[in-house]
Amino acid sequence: MVTGTEAARRHGLRQVPDDDLVHLLLPHRSRVRSAGFVHVERTIHLPRKVLREGVSLAPVDRAVLDAVRRWRVTDPVRALLTEAVQRGRCRPADLLVELDSGSQRGTALPRRVLMEVSDGARSVAEAHAMRLWRRADLPKAVWNRPVHGADGQFIAVPDAWCDDVALAWEIDSFEWHSDAKGYARTVARNTRYAGAGIVVVQTLPSRLRDAPASVVSDLRTAYEAARARPRPPVSLADPHEAVTQGA
Repeated sequence: MVTGTEAARRHGLRQVPDDDLVHLLLPHRSRVRSAGFVHVERTIHLPRKVLREGVSLAPVDRAVLDAVRRWRVTDPVRALLTEAVQRGRCRPADLLVELDSGSQRGTALPRRVLMEVSDGARSVAEAHAMRLWRRADLPKAVWNRPVHGADGQFIAVPDAWCDDVALAWEIDSFEWHSDAKGYARTVARNTRYAGAGIVVVQTLPSRLRDAPASVVSDLRTAYEAARARPRPPVSLADPHEAVTQGA
């Protein structure tokens, strides 16, 4: 059966680099060897196949892990694993079980990324943001949880939320603002934040990479401003509440 990048692509995932390699899983007793663009991996842990358009594929969790175990750059690993999880194709816990069940070669990087995803990262930018929040030495933040007002009305789903002082952090990309509807959503969200008395920091993803020290300074300044005013009567939603109300 096909696994790795080609299988991930055939499963409909988009965060897959272009390459011509076809990674095949075969029973351990097989004598077939790799040749040309075909990489053969013999395994005693052969999963149940998934048939798509007449091609036998490894399940999504096995396919994406077989892909990222061969990668050495962090962001592509983050992109594929977060996509698989956010689109509901895999769960972080199941991916970690799959990592533990096979060879440990090449598992350190995906394991580290899966811990970020388990903490709430939904994108490469948010994974970078998590590291900067820790660098800012602020109280623990929670990620991608709905916030409600005193009347129970939905306010927003901030990328990061510091509940101690009701501080929201939004990683606002150009893609999110690139059309009128996206801009209107952001204006409406920020209006709800202001009406509820929430201090909000907005950061472009490019600044996470290009100006991390400035981002850390922004977060610390915003935290002090939030701490200096009375905390508004807003609350964090139950962790099991589905994020379906929009950001």
